[in-house]
Amino acid sequence: MADEQDGRTARKRRQILEAALPVFLHNGYVGTSMDEVAAVASVSKQTVYKHFTDKEQLFTSLIMETTGQVEELAKMITAVLDDSEDLEKDLGELARRFLARIMSPDVLRLRRLVIAEADRFPDLGRTWYEQGFERSLETMTATFARLTERGLMRADDPRLAAEHFVGLLLWIPVNKVMFSGGGAHYTEADLERLAEAGVEVFLRAYAAPGAGPAGT
Repeated sequence: MADEQDGRTARKRRQILEAALPVFLHNGYVGTSMDEVAAVASVSKQTVYKHFTDKEQLFTSLIMETTGQVEELAKMITAVLDDSEDLEKDLGELARRFLARIMSPDVLRLRRLVIAEADRFPDLGRTWYEQGFERSLETMTATFARLTERGLMRADDPRLAAEHFVGLLLWIPVNKVMFSGGGAHYTEADLERLAEAGVEVFLRAYAAPGAGPAGT
């Protein structure tokens, strides 16, 4: 009986969090009310308060729940690169998938929300970055170190190489959409071109002889 009750409690909490996300993304923190969250979740306001003592706790819990979305990037990195025998091909695949994930509308809106509330919740913003995107960088750093040991890369500073790789991919599109909104104006072909160009530049700097584009 206790397990069944725990299961119902967990499902109700999940239901509220799933309803709260689009409300916070659309209205921001200040513009969101617990009444609206309750209405979208199809529960009473008392039920919302039973699971979350106030709007701040709801918001904090919601943002921390989303770190798993960014953490998926870390799993993607190891899945694509750990057994690579063709660095150019596999980095290209990673770049395309990485860009597609980061440029998805939900991730962009979430990123804007966390940035917008960073002054109000500095610890939350810092933790979201560390448990999400920072993990991806750490995974990429370790992967680049292994690729260097295998002779496919020449990265004296794998962490810097990881920063360079991500920067080459994200600097243009993410900066643009952070100011202009949306993201739909980047087509799949646009992102493909950015991925190819970023990988080419990266490999000219970091590929071991014979492992990069022709001529490196």
